Amino acid sequence: MPIITLLTDFRDVYPAAMKAVILTIAPQTNIVDITHAIPPQNIKWGAAALSFTAPSFPDNTVHVAVVDPGVGSERRSLAIQATGKKTQYLVGPDNGLLIPAAKTIGSFEVFEIFSKSTEKPSPTFHGRDIFAPVGAKLSLGEDIHEMGVPITDFIELPTKAPAIKNNILTGEIIFIDSFGNIITNIPEEIALNFVNYGETVFLEDRTLPVSFCTTKLCSGETVFLEDRTLPFVHTYADVNPGEPLLLIGSHGFLEISLNKSSAKDYFNIDTEDIIQIIK
Repeated sequence: MPIITLLTDFRDVYPAAMKAVILTIAPQTNIVDITHAIPPQNIKWGAAALSFTAPSFPDNTVHVAVVDPGVGSERRSLAIQATGKKTQYLVGPDNGLLIPAAKTIGSFEVFEIFSKSTEKPSPTFHGRDIFAPVGAKLSLGEDIHEMGVPITDFIELPTKAPAIKNNILTGEIIFIDSFGNIITNIPEEIALNFVNYGETVFLEDRTLPVSFCTTKLCSGETVFLEDRTLPFVHTYADVNPGEPLLLIGSHGFLEISLNKSSAKDYFNIDTEDIIQIIK
């Protein structure tokens, strides 16, 4: 049975319209909703969610992802074949949304979808009129080479690569889950090269407003606040309820959390903030 996943920022009736198209073309499809609760137009958040989940799916799964602020513009529509331990396909807009997941799966080839691959699309709903039908056809085994032309100038999201310098680990917030756990782009191997389990570090957010700091200005200097002292632990229950912590999440990246509470609310941090972990 073919598997197609859906990831969008729609939250409304629109995912059902996409499913209707898929089931009309491929009635036996097993449709899996990754999420439709990506914050509106937050491409980086959607890219992170897709890259966390896509590699776990079986061989030949098709991932249709739509977080598309540029719908109806000149931005291209893409289909990607990614091959590692298994082959998977990704379909969506050319805005950087698909590329992190493709890289996580393995090597990949990107195709710009031919306009003839779909009927005349609505200028505001490519998810239904382009991405859903292409995804359905791929799930039935149609050749991706017949649906588009290979390209190499696809869009990638700008990111700040994690780095260690002068006892400071710098990274970027890429995702915040429904529990308020803050996920960074710092992978496990880099985190473990910087801090050992049981050690305590300080968290600094370079984008904090000056009003957050009570005794010093945040701009241009390091500000240690007592409530930004975090132990590096294995799991949430290693600290008392309501206390902050650092750990490696199930996704394999460094995570800022609170036991039984929201780190997002506690630290007032949002996606794309640059954070520094200081020893």
